Amino acid sequence: MSSNNESSGSRRTFLKGGAAVAAGLALAPGVRLLGVARAKPDDEAVTSAVRWGLLIDTTKCADCEVCVEACHTENGIEDQGNPATTPQWIRKLMARDKSTGHVVTLPMMCQHCEHPPCVDVCPTGASFRRADGIVLVDRHICIGCRYCMMACPYKARSFEHEKVTGQAPHAPRGKGTVEACTLCVHRVDKDQQPACVEACNASGHGAMVFGDLKDPNSAISNELTRHGGTQIRADLGLNTGVRYRGL
Repeated sequence: MSSNNESSGSRRTFLKGGAAVAAGLALAPGVRLLGVARAKPDDEAVTSAVRWGLLIDTTKCADCEVCVEACHTENGIEDQGNPATTPQWIRKLMARDKSTGHVVTLPMMCQHCEHPPCVDVCPTGASFRRADGIVLVDRHICIGCRYCMMACPYKARSFEHEKVTGQAPHAPRGKGTVEACTLCVHRVDKDQQPACVEACNASGHGAMVFGDLKDPNSAISNELTRHGGTQIRADLGLNTGVRYRGL
């Protein structure tokens, strides 16, 4: 697996000029280059022995917004009264089979790709992938260029247009930066489930299973072994961490 430095530099030669300018701006004196929402103790490193993933069963996914509401509450996202500008870390979609007319609803969020296009095109390294597979944005060095938004085939990233108030300590956010689903990394680092998964299970739907894709004995691995799972746009070869059943 490539390191963050390799991911942020080796495949973006067409952005070299812009990257140099952006880096000069981002590394101005007084700017703190901190990661986003890393709740693990300093002496406990993130490891590639784990790869976090999420399985969503569309046959159990109800026509509700429980997962969306839980995400917004957990991460301090407020409805700004305009769907075009309100950040959407997770959104509900309808997928229709053109041949049969069958319709399913499904949550769509950052797919936490093994080979994330957003990381490839980021000129400052603000978009990065942790060793355990979680893709994040470092708001301290994001310059709001939105290259990552254009590169994402899932339209899973949002641009914060408005001044942010009342931020949650574990989810730093700011006007003029890009943001997306973090799989509730602050909870994962404390051995807790993401808020959307917890809320879905509490509601009785049980449409989401979260866990370690590399552990053959984990619940998510057992489900994928028994029933399989589908990657959205598997043809892109991104090896997403989010899988779906029933599509």
